Amino acid sequence: MAEEKKKDSSALISTKKKVKPRKSRDADCLSVNFLKCVLHIFNIVFLFAGIGVLIIGAWTVASRHRFVPLLPTPTYPAISYLLVIAGGMGVPLCALGCCGLKTENRTSILCYTYFLLFTFILEAGAGGLAYYYEVAVEYELKAELNNTFIANYALDVIVTDAVDLMQSEFKCCGALRYSDWRRSAWHGHDPRLLVPDSCCKTITSRCGMRDHPSNIYYHGCVAPFTNHIRENLIILAAVGVGMSVIPIFGFLFSCILYVKIKHVID
Repeated sequence: MAEEKKKDSSALISTKKKVKPRKSRDADCLSVNFLKCVLHIFNIVFLFAGIGVLIIGAWTVASRHRFVPLLPTPTYPAISYLLVIAGGMGVPLCALGCCGLKTENRTSILCYTYFLLFTFILEAGAGGLAYYYEVAVEYELKAELNNTFIANYALDVIVTDAVDLMQSEFKCCGALRYSDWRRSAWHGHDPRLLVPDSCCKTITSRCGMRDHPSNIYYHGCVAPFTNHIRENLIILAAVGVGMSVIPIFGFLFSCILYVKIKHVID
């Protein structure tokens, strides 16, 4: 009997050693209560940051995409839409985070953590892509914009409207120079028109029949259009890279909370 009692007591002791002791929610400096408080504050910051990113992205899509048909690649609109998606995730993600913190549900907190990581990837990717394209867009436009003007004007309605808007807004004529229009498919339909009416300083019907410098703009559109796109890309890059720092903090704290909740007692 004595030997059996000794065996039972030794087995009980070994079992207790294997079980990790559970801590209270205020046991250390990174306690559950502290992490929940930090993440509630983070959610407020993240919500406003998401709204800001959404506004910048939506503003770019609404007011800066007028010339997208003239761009050789879809990179510029893709950057804007990535920021819109990342910003739009702010409200539902904060709601998910608050529910997970209130109920201390580890599954909700884990989903919240993964979505924070996904938001970071979207914003950092959009910002990095904007920084890269800010350099590449100049070479693309110099190589392709003139071909777009010459080959598609008056044949593609969307391109035609974008070209006319560009020439009137930037006060320019042609991609590289005004004389390029004489090599265009549009000029062949009516040789009397030397340049489109949107090249004129004062736009009237068929004013493009006269290409005197007093009547039309002589400099091309590549330089001002490139500067316009690059300025917008710098804004998008700064917003994307700058805001991508915020989800990292939430990701780290939520990871720690996810682990600690498993070993906490009420």
